[in-house]
Formats: sequence, structure tokens, C-alpha cells
Amino acid sequence: MKTDFKFSNLLGTVYCQGNLLFSPDGTHLFSPVGNRVTVFDLVENKSHTLPFAHRKNIARIGLTPRGNLLLTVDEDGHAILTNVPRRIAIYHFSFRAQVTALSFSPSGRHFVVGLGRKIEVWHVPSTPDTNADGELEFAPFVRHHRHTGHFDIVRHIEWSSDSRFFLTASKDLTARIWSVNQEDGFTPTVLSGHKQTVIGAWFSEDQETIYTVSKDGAVFDWRYVKPVNPTEDEDMLDPDDDSDMRWRIVQKHYFMQGSAHVRCAAFHPGSNLLVAGFSNGIFGLYEMPDFNNIHKLSISQNDIDFVTINKSGEWLAFGASKLGQLLVWEWQSESYILKQQGHFDSMNSLVYSPDGQRIVTTADDGKIKVWDIDSGFCIVTFTEHTSGVTACEFAKRGNVLFTSSLDGSIRAWDLIRYRNFRTFTAPTRLSFSCMAVDPSGEVVAAGSLDSFDIHIWSVQSGQLLDRLSGHEGPVSALAFSPNGDSLISGSWDRTARIWSIFNRTQTSEPLQLQADVLDIAVRPDSLQLAISTLDGQLTFWSVADAEQVAGLDGRRDVSGGRKFGDRRTAANVSGTKSFNSIRYSTDGSCLLAGGNSKYICLYSVTTMVLLKKFTVSVNLSLSGTQEFLNSNRLTEAGPADELDDQGEASDREDRIDSSLPGSKRGGDPSARKKLPAVRVNGIAFSPTGTAFCAVSTEGLLIYSLDTAIQFDPFDLNMEITPASTLNVLESERDYIKALVMAFRLNEAGLIKRVFQAIPASDISLTVGDLPIVYVSRLLRFVAAQTEQSPHIEFCLLWIKALIDKHGAWLTANRSKVDVELRIVSRAMAKMRDEIRRLADENVYMVDYLLGQAGKESDKGMKVAVAKAKGDDAMINMGVNRGAEESSESDDEWIGLE
Repeated sequence: MKTDFKFSNLLGTVYCQGNLLFSPDGTHLFSPVGNRVTVFDLVENKSHTLPFAHRKNIARIGLTPRGNLLLTVDEDGHAILTNVPRRIAIYHFSFRAQVTALSFSPSGRHFVVGLGRKIEVWHVPSTPDTNADGELEFAPFVRHHRHTGHFDIVRHIEWSSDSRFFLTASKDLTARIWSVNQEDGFTPTVLSGHKQTVIGAWFSEDQETIYTVSKDGAVFDWRYVKPVNPTEDEDMLDPDDDSDMRWRIVQKHYFMQGSAHVRCAAFHPGSNLLVAGFSNGIFGLYEMPDFNNIHKLSISQNDIDFVTINKSGEWLAFGASKLGQLLVWEWQSESYILKQQGHFDSMNSLVYSPDGQRIVTTADDGKIKVWDIDSGFCIVTFTEHTSGVTACEFAKRGNVLFTSSLDGSIRAWDLIRYRNFRTFTAPTRLSFSCMAVDPSGEVVAAGSLDSFDIHIWSVQSGQLLDRLSGHEGPVSALAFSPNGDSLISGSWDRTARIWSIFNRTQTSEPLQLQADVLDIAVRPDSLQLAISTLDGQLTFWSVADAEQVAGLDGRRDVSGGRKFGDRRTAANVSGTKSFNSIRYSTDGSCLLAGGNSKYICLYSVTTMVLLKKFTVSVNLSLSGTQEFLNSNRLTEAGPADELDDQGEASDREDRIDSSLPGSKRGGDPSARKKLPAVRVNGIAFSPTGTAFCAVSTEGLLIYSLDTAIQFDPFDLNMEITPASTLNVLESERDYIKALVMAFRLNEAGLIKRVFQAIPASDISLTVGDLPIVYVSRLLRFVAAQTEQSPHIEFCLLWIKALIDKHGAWLTANRSKVDVELRIVSRAMAKMRDEIRRLADENVYMVDYLLGQAGKESDKGMKVAVAKAKGDDAMINMGVNRGAEESSESDDEWIGLE
């Protein structure tokens, strides 16, 4: 089995904090998710997460006007410059201070950062296509100059359209105008008059007007004019004298949202649209300069943290961090382009659908979400559970999902109609913590921490069939064997039991362990059982003999990372030295294990060796990611990360503590994000074996084998080129040599051209002479062509030739080509279903056409024509020929369809 899994995507979280960005063409949205950035394709309806990761949560992101460079800055001021098209981090830099604002100039030559009260202008790193010499700069980050005029934190930066000036808005109640370079007759200007923090400041399209918005809901219209209400002394001045010209407030507007204050605002100069998000979850859309209210809509129950407008002014993007909401709204049609929300609370478990196209996650917020792997979006959310959902599992066919919850119910969901069609409950109120479904989908079993019994229900009737007694402690894990013969349960009484519930005797085999059972996994062949216990041990048992066959100590492997308040080193902390979730790989050769630490371990089942360790997160904003204690963060009162600094906040609403006393969850939703600890609550392998996913504190992490298209030549030399390959194909007609040369170059277009040029009569000979080393590559390529190409019979001839000529080798090396065979099977099934559907649609049309082409009608027509001509011989000949042609016509119609 291949083990080179790499991080490929992050689901389950769509927005955490910071600012949102539209791409220059307005089709992509960049959203900071913890210490990573997720890109949402709003046209193709897909999302992907960029592969780099910061050491802290991202605070600000900026994008060049051409959209090719992305600058991301974390809470400590560490920046990463990324090449967006290639998704590669190309430079790391530190601003040595917390960045509160960031903006690129429209010309793409400079960018401005707000470092607390200071403002710094930097040159944008050049790329080969922008530099005159076609070379990269030696020093990518060069500071142009620095400004120190503000007295408090800079909240917002906005450029003029000609990139000569920029505006800054600050918490010191002012906005200021700056120039990038020295301008004749220009001095930095202060725009004062607001009574609270200035949220934003913008130029109009003609740069004759400046709009500023403050936290208290005031919108000021500034223009470069003479005094609006001149005094007597000013009346005596020369009207042509421009010495008294300066930026003045010519008009004031107010949002009038009662007790709610403005959290964010954005302005689009091209269409004069001003949008403001308020602390009560409402946003308003206004047309300037008349301040006409176009729309007002409530989109959240909490603060709207950020809003932005795309370049065309059609789409508005909103981010709300407390509930993790991300929305893109088209104001003209009043419709949602994107509406996504992650889990409100920590996720507990997950499961792949049998076809491997979807992932289902459950969480403490009582919600069940179904995620599409290809698009990365949540396609449906179930909210019927009234408490935390603890486990989920699919029936074998994949259309029915079962979930267990602390509200005392087991629910069955129809994933075709997206509804809850069955609910199972116990005679007494119990909080179910684990669940298992029989492979046939007829029986569901659940265990509880309140009772020591295992409850079993019939899926068809919904009736409680049995209660299995035997455990002396709470049941913590349940699993059916894949063949459906046994039910395995694990308990805190340090035993696991194998139940034969479908036999008349209903016997159980107890397995004695050294510690409490945390999780159970059964190998796909139903012959072996893996058990994870609280002491960090993984034990392997034979299901048939109920005997332990192997074991390994995973404490040293899983241990890693210390909490902020730990007084011991990471190697001596006991809480992270066990596996909460274990799963077998699809072929049963490996075991994946994760726990309350930042590591996921992959073990070989045959050799009991650690094959690979995957680091879930390097985010230092999470507790448990550091190996060693940072003495700089220690104070006399304890670790600085655990001190409550809420009362020291400068804003009144930030000082208010609305959480319940003594509770870690509930009250203020943001309280759960104060000191989250890194952990893995659930893991699962995809049915194809090419990926696995893990439920962590940051979201749903997907690790997959690298399937990106890349130049990967195989056994290449100087003579093998695309031109020589085509020459061998067209001139020499040496098909086997041309196919091997195309595979060595590994260019998809060239392989396809050679593949389609080989005649159908030569397929068998070509496949028979093909070297064994290329069989798996050809099998995968033919399977992909079967799904895409319209040449169905041609592809089937290739598959038949591969199976006939290399069937023995494929059988002997099943583990090596298991993925390729799965792809072929899926392609064949898809083709069969499409042909069957087409035949079902055409059957009535065929019957109609056959009925119309009756023999009698054809015969009568031909005899009538012959009579009109007066030819008796033609009459007889026409009758006979008509019958023959009618027969042939019928056969031809049948053959076509």
C-alpha cells in the first residue's frame, strides 16, 4: 500500500477571522481559515485549500491586482508570499509587529501595511513577467517609507485609483490622506470629526469625494472646497484665492440601527455602492452620494465581521466568525451565490459514503453535515437531533445513514430524499455514545455511558429486539464484522466482547485487556480485530479464536505537544498518550490511529512497524502544538496564554463577558475559541484507499495521494521525444514501441493520440507484447478513457485484451493494482448504467417505429404503384421485394437501437 499521503484539502470550516478577498476577475473568493487560506471558485462551485500553513492564525491577506501573488500575514506579523496559479509559497518574511491592515495599490507597484499606529509602504516583489529584465529581484521586500501620524491602531487602508494617494482609517477617530511619493503642493491631511472609531475611508471614482464611516453609524461626505458657511472675515477674501481650500464635511448621514453598531463596511466606486455590516447580523446596501437605502437583510445571528465587494460590484461577500459563516450575495437578483457554514462546535466523528464521493461529519452542536469531496462544499445539513451527535455509520448500500446522539435517539436518514425516516429509542432515557450497523442494514446496535447494556433494534420495524448484558462498565465502542457474523463491543470495564447475536445461543467471548477500551476496528476480511486502550496500547486479536495475536505500544508515537498550562514536558504528559480512533485501510494491511495530540500514526499490521506520522497542525494558536515550554510566555501569575485579558480590551463590547460562570461551552459562542486544543476525534479511510480524512480541531483534513498532473518521465533517454514517438506511430506503424515511448514521456495528450491511433484488430497483439511494468499504467489510462471517451466498444476491447493477456499477473499482484481495478470496475458500472438508462428511454420509441413499419402497409403501397404503371410483372416482383425489404428494414431498425 502507498503511504505518501499529503494534505490536499480542508473542509468543515469556511471562515475564522480576518479579511476576505475577491480575485481580480471576481470569480474566486479567498477566505482565511485558521492558519490556512481556502479559495472558493464561485463559477465552477468548487473550493481548495492552499498547501502552506502559518505558525499562527492568519490576521490579514492581500492580493495583487493581477491576482498572481497572495500575501498572508499571521497574528505575529509573519508573512508568506504565495504564487497563486502554482500554489507555491515563494518567500517568508516578518514585519516584526502585528499587522492590522493591508492593501495593494491598483498599479501593483506598492502595498501598504498598518503596524499598530505606524504605516509602512513597501515595494511589491516583481515577477519575471513584470520586471523589465525578466529576472526576480534579489531582495523581494524593500520598504519605500514609513508614516507615524496616527495615535491608535490603523483599521483600514484604501488606495486612490491612480495609485498616487491612499487613505487610512484609525481608532483615533480620524482618517488621513497620504501620498506614496512627494507631491507638489500636497501635505498629509487629517480628516477629523467622527465621535467613534473610523471603520473605513474611500475615494469616489473621480477622486473628488471621500466617504468615511464610523463605528457609531455616521457616514461623512468630504470634498475639497472652501468653507460651506463662511464667516464675515472670510467673506471679504478674494473669491479666486484658493488658500482656504481644504477637505471639509459637506454632508452627514446616519445608518440608524438603534443599539447595533457598525462592524465593517465596503464601498465600490464604480457603482457608488456602500455596504455596511452591523453587530446584530443585519447588513444594509446604500447608493451614494444620496444615501438611498437599496437593500437591508438579516443574514446572521451574530456580528458580521467583514464585508467586501467584487470588481464588477455585483457580488457582496460576508464573513461572520462566531458561527463560522461565509456568504456571497448578488444584490441585483437578491440571491445567494454561496452560503456555507461550518460546525458551530467540535466535530466528533465522520464516515465516508460507500462510493467515496461524500463525507458525513457529526458534532456537539447536534448537526449532521454532508460534504461533497469534489467541490468541498456542504450539500445538506440535518438538525433534527437536539443534543451532541456522537457517531455515524452508513448501511452497506450507501443510501441510508445512521447516527447516535446524546439526546437518547438513534436516527436513520434517507440520503436520496434527505429526510429522517426512522427513529430508535430505548425504554429509559439514555445518552448513546457509540453505534454500529449490521452490513445488511437490518439491525442497528448502540451503547451508552449511562447503561452497561447494548441495545439492538430492527431497522424495518423500529422495534427494540434485544438488550445484551454482560459488561460491568459503560460501553465505549461497537463494531460489526464486515461479514455480519459478529458484534464486537468494548467497555470501560477493561474488556471487549465478541457477540454472536444472529445465532440461537447468542454467546459472547470476553477479551481481557489492561485498560479501558477507547475504540475498536475490524479488518475488512473479518479475521482480525484491533483494540485501542487508555494506556496507549494497540492489541490485535483473532476473531475466530478470540486470542491475542500481536500488540504494540503507541505511547511514544502519539505523544507530542504540550498544553499552555501543562507543568510537564510533552514526553511526560499522560493525557495525549492514547488513540481515540483507529481504522483499518481498505486492503487491511495498515492501521491508522489518532488521539488527543497533533500526530496521526500509520502502522503496518503485518510487521507492527510505524510507517509514517502525519502532523495535524503546526498552528501555535492551538494548545498542544508546542513541544517545549516558551519561557517568554511565563509570568508570575502563570502562563500568559491562560490569563484573562478580556477586561483590558479598549472597546466596551469586547470587555463584556456574557459567558456563564464556570462553563467552558455555552453563553457566548466565542468562548469555545479561547484556548482550543489540537486533537483528532475521528479518522476514516476512503473506500478506494487513495485518501483518508481526519476530524481535528481546525476542521476536516483530507490527506490523499498526489494525483496532480505533472511531468514524470519513466525510463527516459535523449532519443525519446514527442516528434520521434509520432514518427514511430505514423511512419513505422510500430504500435507497441510508440505506446511504450508515450508512457515513458508520460504526457496525457500524446498517450491519448497513440492510444486512439492503434487499430482495433491490433489491440490484442499490442497488449500481449506490452512489458509488465506498463500494465498498471495502461489499465488506469484505459479506465479513465472508458469514462470519458465516446468510443465504448474500442475501450472494452482494450479492457478485454488486458484481462485475457495479463489476467494471471493481475491476480498475483492484486494488492499493487487494487486501485486500478477499482477504477476499471467503476467505469464499467457507469457505462452499463448509462446504456441501460438509454435502452429504457428508447424502448417505447422502438416499439412505435416497429409498429409503423408493418409488412402490410409496405406491401399495399408497392402494389398500388405497380398497378398505376400497368406492369403485372412489376406487381408480383414488388410484392416479393416489398416483403423482403420490409423484413430487412425491421432487422436494421433493431440493430440500430
